[in-house]
Amino acid sequence: MLEIVLDSLIDSLKLLPILFIIYLLVEYLEHKNNNFVHHLFERSKKTGPILGGLFGTIPQCGFSVIASELFSKKAISLGTLIAIFVATSDEAIPLMLAHPNKIKDMLSLILLKFVIAVLVGTFIDFAVRNEHKVSHTCCEIEHNHKHFHGNCENCEGGILKSAVIHSIRIFLFIFVVSILLGIFTEFMSSFMNYIEGHKILQLFIAPLFGIIPNCAASVVLTELYLAGKITFASLCGGLCTGAGVGLIVLFKQNKNLKQNLTILFTLYFIGVISGFTILTI
Repeated sequence: MLEIVLDSLIDSLKLLPILFIIYLLVEYLEHKNNNFVHHLFERSKKTGPILGGLFGTIPQCGFSVIASELFSKKAISLGTLIAIFVATSDEAIPLMLAHPNKIKDMLSLILLKFVIAVLVGTFIDFAVRNEHKVSHTCCEIEHNHKHFHGNCENCEGGILKSAVIHSIRIFLFIFVVSILLGIFTEFMSSFMNYIEGHKILQLFIAPLFGIIPNCAASVVLTELYLAGKITFASLCGGLCTGAGVGLIVLFKQNKNLKQNLTILFTLYFIGVISGFTILTI
């Protein structure tokens, strides 16, 4: 047990400097362009799913938070919301960036999720174009929006402080997940081998796990993939449902519970189908 803890600590510490650099850049981009993206989404109509897929690929779930806020005000279409949710990978991209040998997989992940997001978002907008009409028009001159922040901590102390806190928080997540994976591998190898050997079962479990509205879900899925316990298809399927805290904001802001649940089940369906499609390619 002590060996597992020490190995997990050493492996996690190796990632900390890289994570800090990545999160510092992400915090800067999120803080700098937050309201610009907010207004861009509100002014987009037919291009909504494309913009949603594009901005959703940027690490963190800040844009899914923005999307949930705008959707609750009927400022963006359902297809745009789904596109952003599907494209969002939360913590997966920074974690994969911290492993240079996985850069190719990371780029494939981003591209696949972008394509899926645009296709699904466009189809949904076409299919339900009369059920969720965009009615809110934003005028930047008339008012200023609050700063939307996707991370669990705010940025009142500046992006440096936020990046430090975020890096430490994710480091702790990785450390705990690594210990748990080590324990499972050491003491429950039969169970891990069962999951590892059943690629079809993974395609149903990963999207279900990805729905959990917390960055821990994307951390666990990515760590399982990096450890070779789940397939790339399962990772993609799981991350297609991983909209982070955007789902919490959706259920909080949008009072239509039936619609929220429909969105939730739609995300799960997209995750499963995407995983099966990637596995068969």
